[in-house]
Amino acid sequence: MHISTVRKILKAPEPVSLKCWTKSGAILCLNGAIPLKYNFYEGTQQFKLVASREIRTVRVNLIFELNNTKVFL
Repeated sequence: MHISTVRKILKAPEPVSLKCWTKSGAILCLNGAIPLKYNFYEGTQQFKLVASREIRTVRVNLIFELNNTKVFL
């Protein structure tokens, strides 16, 4: 799946599961995350985790798997 397709999927407020890299290089797994806001200038997307109601900010270019499908740039 291409990164532009990922951006289109993340426009809908439906729960997704994704894997991405953090700044330290660790892998972050978010299951049942609802996409909230996309910041075009920073290239970040905010997610609300359903289980804990925590809000996480992720750089879209660092997502390498969305709904068990590999993502490429």
